Amino acid sequence: MTIKDVARHLGISWDVIKEIQKRHLQRRFGRPRLKHVRFLCVDEISIGKGHRYLTVVLDWETGKVVYVGDGKGGEALLPFWKRLRASHAKVQAIAMDMSPAYIEAIGKHLPDAQIVFDRFHVVKLYNEKLSDLRRDLQREAESLQHKEVLKGTRWLLLKNPENLNPDRDEKRRLEEALQLNQPLATAYYLKEDLRTFWDQPDKETAEAFLEDRIARAEASGIKMLRKFAKTLAGHRSGLLAYYDYPLSSGPLEGTNNKIETVKRQAYGFRHPEFLKLRILGIHETKYALVG
Repeated sequence: MTIKDVARHLGISWDVIKEIQKRHLQRRFGRPRLKHVRFLCVDEISIGKGHRYLTVVLDWETGKVVYVGDGKGGEALLPFWKRLRASHAKVQAIAMDMSPAYIEAIGKHLPDAQIVFDRFHVVKLYNEKLSDLRRDLQREAESLQHKEVLKGTRWLLLKNPENLNPDRDEKRRLEEALQLNQPLATAYYLKEDLRTFWDQPDKETAEAFLEDRIARAEASGIKMLRKFAKTLAGHRSGLLAYYDYPLSSGPLEGTNNKIETVKRQAYGFRHPEFLKLRILGIHETKYALVG
């Protein structure tokens, strides 16, 4: 049922119904408790055109959103640090991407917490670099046939091998493209190798695995791989921290899917504070009035 439906049924305005719901959300979710928070996930979400963002912080253990800030980066988290200090929470670890702004903010405000670089974001970053490499190779290809083969592999490169569609002959098409271009094949197989970093039996094995892959990437002679090797090397601690605190942004990704539904409801853009309250209460949302 929409707010408009309720307003029409009761003979009062849309804004009155919205304000009633807003007060209810504020009372229940406006000040999430932080005292017992131990593990957090931090991410940013786009909320519309014009590079508008919100920063979302999730309690990893409960799945509850505990903070929604305006914008992205370190400044978006400033009000959260103030509330966190007042709660005397003992945060042990935080799952996040490799954003320098987040790294700096957490180092300043939670120096004793362990940063854990989220596997989803690491693989996503590599996929972006792999896509750039494919585009560069396609542009440099001399024959039209070679260009067309590379053009058709854009999404195949990003798929996990187990998800390639046999009905569309995707495995053969991918293999054909990799056979035509050795740098692309090297980068692709390193991508598949990188996915297994988080499946090692222990931290010591994972560290040896990481060092070996960094060395291979540096020795490849491929500019994109050498740059990514430096990225991995510069973030060793946060990557290996997964074996002390096996956190990921999985719970936050699920929450982000729910947020996408809320974003599609028009009132979120008309009333930003209402949108943030809806996000804070999203873990309990079963039935809700929509715009």
